[in-house]
Amino acid sequence: MSSHAPGAPPRPCAGPDRHPNKPAFAMPRGACDCHVHVFGPRAIFPFSEARSYTPEDCTLEDLQQLHATLGVDRAVIVHGGAHGTDNRATLAALDRHPQSLRGVAVIPSGLPRRELEDMHRRGMRGCRMSTVVSGGASFDHLRGLAGETLDLGWHLVLHFNRASELVDVAPLLREVRSPFVLDHLARISAAEGVDSEAFTTLLRLLDTDRCWIKLASLYRLSAEPYPHRDMLPMIERVVAQRPDRILWGSNWPHPICPVAMPNDGDLVDLIPLWFPDATSQRLALVDNPASLYGFAGGG
Repeated sequence: MSSHAPGAPPRPCAGPDRHPNKPAFAMPRGACDCHVHVFGPRAIFPFSEARSYTPEDCTLEDLQQLHATLGVDRAVIVHGGAHGTDNRATLAALDRHPQSLRGVAVIPSGLPRRELEDMHRRGMRGCRMSTVVSGGASFDHLRGLAGETLDLGWHLVLHFNRASELVDVAPLLREVRSPFVLDHLARISAAEGVDSEAFTTLLRLLDTDRCWIKLASLYRLSAEPYPHRDMLPMIERVVAQRPDRILWGSNWPHPICPVAMPNDGDLVDLIPLWFPDATSQRLALVDNPASLYGFAGGG
């Protein structure tokens, strides 16, 4: 179920902190931010009429300026829900920097093969389904998208509104052959934690070689202020179990943010708290993204 009421007007969405702090943590060469969005410019890439939120223009140029401050060399643009299934804004960004950018599309099942192949040629490497925002693709498309994109090497990205949805969809994830990414730690909150059914399900899925966990937007799931230490028990468990299947992302520009808008420099400085050693840092920031998204070489 979407968190947006059907028929309700799209709600305004606060923009990001435009003054990121310079982080104390130095990113390794080849570091990848695996979860960002670009929105607009709206005059060129209009928003979907079916959207559930209206963001500020947050362009590729804005993203590049941010990443120059953060020390990020590569990025994965997850197509933003405000643009619905019109992927032109994301594809236009990928076209400009084919070596350092990859994308995750929002598409329905049933697209012509030539469209999928064109998206792949331009840098798309996965497709996202969501129960959080309207105007995109729901989990009803999961089986179809898995079959249609498997031979392209694409992965499935699942964006949950509630952690309990992971439990419901887990049997289907075990059945399909595609790799899959659980966005935002499957939206399991600190209050639910390591003893929850959802987290137990996540760990079982992580035992497979097809499951990836994205650590992004965790500030939404914490009941504590920065640095959100109540999230550490879950983070430590997944990093210890499969350091080769963990991804990091900033979630810039933080659309539909229900808490105080984070500063992206501060988010980078959480990395050594989540990944205390250089080996796990390099896996999450460089090697794992290179493997899943097809970047050439490491750092």
